[in-house]
Amino acid sequence: MPHADNQGVRIHYRVEGEGPPLVLQHGMVQSIEDWYEFGYVEALSAAGFRPILIDARGYGQSDKPHDPDAYSLDRLVADITAVLDALGLVKAHFWGFSMGGWIGFGMARYAAERVDRLVIGSSHPYARNQERAREFYNAHLDDSADDFVAAIEDWFGVQVSPARKVRLGNLDRHALLAWSQDRAELSDMLSSMRMPCCLYAGEGDPLCEPAKRASALIPGALFFSLPGLGHAGAFRSSDQVLPRVIAFLRGRP
Repeated sequence: MPHADNQGVRIHYRVEGEGPPLVLQHGMVQSIEDWYEFGYVEALSAAGFRPILIDARGYGQSDKPHDPDAYSLDRLVADITAVLDALGLVKAHFWGFSMGGWIGFGMARYAAERVDRLVIGSSHPYARNQERAREFYNAHLDDSADDFVAAIEDWFGVQVSPARKVRLGNLDRHALLAWSQDRAELSDMLSSMRMPCCLYAGEGDPLCEPAKRASALIPGALFFSLPGLGHAGAFRSSDQVLPRVIAFLRGRP
């Protein structure tokens, strides 16, 4: 089980396929396994890419600090570059969803030279209050695994697979609470971003409008929306997302 070390925090990653390297960074209450479950890894490998899947700190098989300071954006970016360094890679494509998309904006701020093409799903670079998430995790710290999974399903409005129920039940809720810090404003850098960028979101997601607004400020950025889909649906409906993102990664309009 490969890990990269970032100042004593171990970051778990997995590499699949052959071809241009593509970092995949999952969203909140996910792990690298979700990219497999919803067909991303198989499709991207078949399309000739080399997915590099990373468990964000606090998730999956990575270390799970309980100190909120451990989850500053510069540290999250350094986790990604530590994995790239461990693999001997100077540069890679980066695809982040939701929380992973916020880390993607962090890559543009702190490690732009390590990014080839940038894909950001269901996220934006504007300041964001995370009080609702903190209230949720505080309210469910002592729940049983089954009750916590039920609360997550209710929050996101989806029913999850048996395998995902197990993963959700195993989440470290104290790490999730530490993760849930307010997000800083990053929009001042948009006009200076030079890597090719693609942003997308479900049209029913409140994050869609600010993501579209941000894309208009990034030189040459592509934006697409997904009719009839909300936040979770934009990840689960990989069949609607993958063809457009693969075309973008291949440099096609």
